[in-house]
Amino acid sequence: MAKIQESAENYLETILILHNRKGSVRAVDIAAELDFSKPSVSVAMKNLREQECIVVGRDGTILLTDKGRSIAERIYERHTSFTDWLIRLGVDPATAAEDACRIEHVLSDQSFQAIKNFANELLLQNP
Repeated sequence: MAKIQESAENYLETILILHNRKGSVRAVDIAAELDFSKPSVSVAMKNLREQECIVVGRDGTILLTDKGRSIAERIYERHTSFTDWLIRLGVDPATAAEDACRIEHVLSDQSFQAIKNFANELLLQNP
């Protein structure tokens, strides 16, 4: 999979989360969720369209393409996993979520999978 910028990964993850929460997503929803300006979100959506990660309907609804959904789901899994693991280690939830947001973008797929396998084994031994 081609490397995509961290900011693009964050936008795609946000689109996935909003879609799961609301059913449909518009640029204004993304701007509100991330507390970004509408022009910034518009530029990002243009870039994501050019990268074939999203399509925008005539009504302004933003949909993930298969490529965009794959990236979003990968990042979201990392985010939720790291958040959960850090909380289990005693980190407060707000800090865990912030740290997970940074970790999720820099770790290789191989390292994430190894950590995930290790964590799953530990959880099976110590539920």
